[in-house]
Amino acid sequence: MSGGDPDGAGPRLVLITGPSGGGRSTAINALEDLGFEVIDNMPLSLLPRLLEGPALSRSLALGIDVRNRDFSVEATLALMDSLSRGTAGPEVNVLYLDARADVLVRRFSETRRRHPLAPAESVQAGIARELDLLAPIRARADFLIDTSELTPHDLRRELDQWFSEGGKAELAVSVQSFSYKRGVPQGIDMIFDCRFLRNPYWDEALRDLTGQDARVHEFVSGDPRFAPFFDQVLSLSEMLLPAYKEEGKSHFSIGFGCTGGQHRSVTTAEKMSAALAMGGWQVSIRHRELERRGLLVAPGKLR
Repeated sequence: MSGGDPDGAGPRLVLITGPSGGGRSTAINALEDLGFEVIDNMPLSLLPRLLEGPALSRSLALGIDVRNRDFSVEATLALMDSLSRGTAGPEVNVLYLDARADVLVRRFSETRRRHPLAPAESVQAGIARELDLLAPIRARADFLIDTSELTPHDLRRELDQWFSEGGKAELAVSVQSFSYKRGVPQGIDMIFDCRFLRNPYWDEALRDLTGQDARVHEFVSGDPRFAPFFDQVLSLSEMLLPAYKEEGKSHFSIGFGCTGGQHRSVTTAEKMSAALAMGGWQVSIRHRELERRGLLVAPGKLR
């Protein structure tokens, strides 16, 4: 694949950051495989000089974290502001790889590494310090991917979805289902609660099936409240998405939750992703609980 857009939009610059252990190295390798030139831990002060040189011949991905020699939140935000104000040069996106604190602790325990912000303290202290430090950058990210439940393969697939074209980013829409029992996923822009819909769990013939099954889909969508709810959510989405696209947002995520994340939220997410795709939007779909339990089959297609 190429890191430049075949339609002539030109190369792009992606700044990759996030907490240590969040998946930045995997993301850098994935973008390199997609044709990006990659540089990890380059001093921030050198980036303007790099861009003042010859125009980029292909897209560039830069890894930035607290180990950068001249890293500071203020300097990073100033750099982001400076790049976004530029009238020439590549399109700039900030990719933030996030993860829950408990997941970061587990990843550090598995590798037996010391945390760069707490070399003589506990890993937990370093993680808390880093998450707090990076909060202003996280809030400014164009792409926010929570890697807590993702394998390296899953993360590569996500990045391929958003960056494989390498040119100017269209608004990419992510539709997700989840269980409230396991908490709300991070980085969701708009969340809807499906727990008011009738629950297939209480039907023994449907209990072990998922919202990807046509029988569950028929059961859930047969609730008299489903159609008005779905139509209003779709109408709201169709109103908001063009506005976010005009504002330059690159990614928008919509979440649907239910008690177990197996039936109602899955059915609604499947139907919503299909409707938005039919409307011409670039859509990906993820069912967090089905992935975790090994129940996922052919995302986006009802059985």
